[in-house]
Amino acid sequence: MNGPLVVVGDALLDRDVTGVVGRVAPDAPVPVLDERSSTDRPGGAGLAALLAAAPDSEVALVTGLADDAGGARLAELLAAAGVEVYPLRLPGATAEKIRLRAGGQTLLRLDRGGEPRQPGEPPEAVLELLSRAGAILVSDYGRGVVRQPALRAALARAAAPVVWDPHPRGPAAVPGVRLATPNLGELRQLTGDAGAGNALSTATRAGHELRRRWRAGAVAVTVGADGAVLCHAGATPLVVPPPAGPDHVEDTCGAGDRFAATAALALAGGASVAEATQEAVAAASAYVAAGGAAGLRREAEQPATPAAARTAEDLVARVRADGGTVVATGGCFDILHAGHLATLQAARRLGDCLVVCLNSDRSVRGLKGPERPVNPEEDRAGLLAALDCVDAVVVFDEATPHQVLARLRPDLWVKGGDYGDGADLPEADLVRRWGGRVVTVPYLAGRSTTGTISAARTRGLHLVKGAV
Repeated sequence: MNGPLVVVGDALLDRDVTGVVGRVAPDAPVPVLDERSSTDRPGGAGLAALLAAAPDSEVALVTGLADDAGGARLAELLAAAGVEVYPLRLPGATAEKIRLRAGGQTLLRLDRGGEPRQPGEPPEAVLELLSRAGAILVSDYGRGVVRQPALRAALARAAAPVVWDPHPRGPAAVPGVRLATPNLGELRQLTGDAGAGNALSTATRAGHELRRRWRAGAVAVTVGADGAVLCHAGATPLVVPPPAGPDHVEDTCGAGDRFAATAALALAGGASVAEATQEAVAAASAYVAAGGAAGLRREAEQPATPAAARTAEDLVARVRADGGTVVATGGCFDILHAGHLATLQAARRLGDCLVVCLNSDRSVRGLKGPERPVNPEEDRAGLLAALDCVDAVVVFDEATPHQVLARLRPDLWVKGGDYGDGADLPEADLVRRWGGRVVTVPYLAGRSTTGTISAARTRGLHLVKGAV
């Protein structure tokens, strides 16, 4: 990406007040919440910017900020996340959404900030920022930022791909956006479609209508657990189903922001709208599987860890809470073969969940040499996660899995029988510190990644000689 991802839209301050309900108020038939903790996080366009922020990406947010405590808190949270804020002067108060929660449920939401207000003129720095953006995400929450005339004119002039995440109370997109990303409910409100037929037919019909009205390059309609429907050139839509997800979804808040931010980053990297939509579906599905906004709530209360590790740790915690046995194994799994499968299946039968600790590409190169791995870590992790015997995959960067093992603390650390009795494994002493055990399982003789690669090269050489 040659320039920053610039998010433009209405930022909100989300606050979760969590407590315990143990009585009913004496003056009204309502529960009394005894507060135990309070967590603040950016919402609206602020959440979209937060989700896009990463060590390897530059993210800026153009938003209206009021001169009040809420605006100051928003700016503080965004700066801490590595988002560069370009504020527009906002009259009135910062919009806040305060959720009162107990027992994992929201009891009441209190909204503050009053009626939406249009912000002041964008300074020259904002116009310059938009002109050098690598991609632009318009995250409209219907509070007036994207109605600002000078800002809209700058968005219409922008050379970077623009992704428009609309709101039914907001204005139409500027002409020529690369991709619009409404959900199905928003799409029906934006087009006035009555929704006759199933979700696919509605998304296709209304998606093409919105694309025509807005003169947009494409419209990706998100349809919840069914993924997305991409309406672009031609009458046939591209239907992008999500990967297999969890049976229970804790909180979908922010999934649309995750979808739109991922699509914008993908377009900035040169992806087609079809490729960007596929990446966005996968990212939004992973976000929901990790707990959605509830996962962000937990993040604010504990040290940050990679998303995959958080998911594995949540799995381990659930299994332990039920009195189960946590099993882990590790390796490069560069070319998945029958020997790997036999080891993984045997390991899974030893407990109630199996976590695979997978060497990253950099780790494999350090262990195996510059020509390895043959397959990148994303492909290796995806293949492992698709196996019924694997419950979670965690990628680690070090030469050994010591750090991830110290976090997960499995009851059993399993290796194939080709490692002997396991006593010489460098991680054996570590596993025993918390009472864990190192075990080996039978393996299929004659199966190895090195042997597979060598055989493939030999056969390729014979084929070349035969052709000559």
